[in-house]
Amino acid sequence: MKKADVGVALYVLAAFVMFIVPIPSWLLDIFLAINISIAFTIMFGCMFSKEVLDLSYFPTILLFTTIFRIALNISSTRLILTTGEPGNVVETFGQYVGGGDLTIGVIVFIILIIIQFMVINKGSERVAEVTARFTLDAMPGKQMAIDADLNTGAITDAEAKMRRDKIQQEATFFGSMDGAVKYVKGDAIAGIIITAVNIIGGIAMGMIRGGLEIGDALDKYAILTIGDGLVSQIPSLLISLSTGILVTKGSKDADFGTVLVGQLFGIPKVLYLVGATIMALGIVTPLNPVLFVALGVVFILTGRMVAGTIETSNIEAEVDMDEAAAEEIRQPENVTSLLQVDPIELEFGYGIIPLADANQGGDLLDRVVMIRRQIALELGTVVPIIRLRDNIQLNPNQYIIKIKGIQVSEGEILFDHYMAMNPGFVEDEITGIPTFEPSFHLPAIWITEGQRERAESLGYTVVDPPSIIATHLTEVIRQYISELLTRQDVQQLVNNLKESNPSLVDELVPKLLGLGEIQKVLQNLLKEGISIRDLLTIFETLADYAPTTRDTDILTEYVRQSLKRAISSKYFGGTETTSVVTLDPRIEQEIMGSIKQTEQGAYLNLDPDRTKAIMSSVGNEVQKLENLGKNPIIITSPIVRMYFRRLTEDYFKDLIVVSYNEVETNVELQSVGMVTA
Repeated sequence: MKKADVGVALYVLAAFVMFIVPIPSWLLDIFLAINISIAFTIMFGCMFSKEVLDLSYFPTILLFTTIFRIALNISSTRLILTTGEPGNVVETFGQYVGGGDLTIGVIVFIILIIIQFMVINKGSERVAEVTARFTLDAMPGKQMAIDADLNTGAITDAEAKMRRDKIQQEATFFGSMDGAVKYVKGDAIAGIIITAVNIIGGIAMGMIRGGLEIGDALDKYAILTIGDGLVSQIPSLLISLSTGILVTKGSKDADFGTVLVGQLFGIPKVLYLVGATIMALGIVTPLNPVLFVALGVVFILTGRMVAGTIETSNIEAEVDMDEAAAEEIRQPENVTSLLQVDPIELEFGYGIIPLADANQGGDLLDRVVMIRRQIALELGTVVPIIRLRDNIQLNPNQYIIKIKGIQVSEGEILFDHYMAMNPGFVEDEITGIPTFEPSFHLPAIWITEGQRERAESLGYTVVDPPSIIATHLTEVIRQYISELLTRQDVQQLVNNLKESNPSLVDELVPKLLGLGEIQKVLQNLLKEGISIRDLLTIFETLADYAPTTRDTDILTEYVRQSLKRAISSKYFGGTETTSVVTLDPRIEQEIMGSIKQTEQGAYLNLDPDRTKAIMSSVGNEVQKLENLGKNPIIITSPIVRMYFRRLTEDYFKDLIVVSYNEVETNVELQSVGMVTA
């Protein structure tokens, strides 16, 4: 055991020993001196702690000191009633503090009890109760603030975790303090009761066993009892004061004394007014003029000194700022910070700043949080932190989206307008500023707030600027989410799955597949919009087929077939028959005959003219589906799917290629064409 653990254990054990075993007066003197020393230590520790969590164990300290103090009361009471000799400390407090007079001692003791019980302890209890309530009520807001800072990149994950832990510790501390102050309150009440019992018991013992008269017994035992009460209540008063200091502490950036004196005597104007008022009282009223005039002069001189100090500090601060700026210019540039590339950035002109500023009512930050949540639920992966920043080089209403530092999309909005889009069945057209919706490049118009209600009544789809930016950002993230999935992200997904399925993860990683190979499979799925949220099924499939092949493209096809319920629900959901296009078996044979195997994997070596002819046929069939208002879906055989998808992805971004093995048996399909060439 550590020495500190042994010391605390002996401290508590000594209290319980004193409850049972009589101790000599000299040992009681030692314990009383230790008790007073600990009380002063606690008080000064509370005064000079930077913040309340520096004394997070204060409720436990209150409990231990209260038990120890009560044990001392019992031991001193036992000595007073049995021997009449409770030791030097108790006698000194009774004679010296009480002035050797019973009446004075009683009055001083009662005053101490009133101060502790009615003033300090009652106030501390109320402050602790209110602080605990407000701390608990403020927790959700503080958590949201941390999430907002994390999403904007102002803090790291480690800093966010540390701040969340601190909030939890503060809530626990103030909740404990709300109950712990009852210890001190109960101790004060117990002190009154013990003192009364000691006086009555002392008189009885002096008269019955000592043969003293009632006056002599009262004089002897009452003085000792008052001394006992004082020697226990003074440390109790110090700890009550410590409790009040701790729960009312408002600064954590400087020492207690410095802040207190600075706030109280830091304004020269206040000191001038106080000095003048005190001097006037000494001159006009019968009060001692020498004392009051001298005190007023002291306040005025102090105010002049403070004013000089403030002026000097301001000059020094300006000099320091100038020197710091010059030093910053002279220093070689630290380029390390410039090497960091943010995965996702949203930069906007100054005209869009109000949308991202919560103080101006903007909710763009909240929408970014919801985007990350939406993508996590939809695709089963965590979106990296989205960095939001203003860029004065952009047009006021322009914004751009960057992926890994490279611009991939842009848009422009009108801050005080709404975008109205014609879904194709509006009753009447409305006038506005022509534009294009940035996410899907659909024709739209900008309308004013006054036109919004009429546009909606006519059948237009009306959206506000934050929704436009959020939708655009969401679509860009969906498009590039496969690139944003890193090995570290995969490791986090593996760790999460390992908590519930350790045997599966241990079998697969790294025995059968490495982290990079799993990453490639997950990226292949995300690239075609397939959710990886069902990670258990994905890993089960990989564990089944990895012993026979480590080709990530082939493994992806096996995984897709295992996820056919999810794929069918995504593309063929509902009870209606889905219109699709099939692939000519001859083209499938031609594609299979053009596959070349290498050490790096398989690739398609198809003649350019044939590729052009096939893509032309695909374009015609896709146009048929789009004319019918259907999604462009092509069904192929399982062995051809990934190669045909790779062939068409550069020509048709939104084309969906599905194999027969990825379709549930209860799905009804209708072929409306065939790709042939």
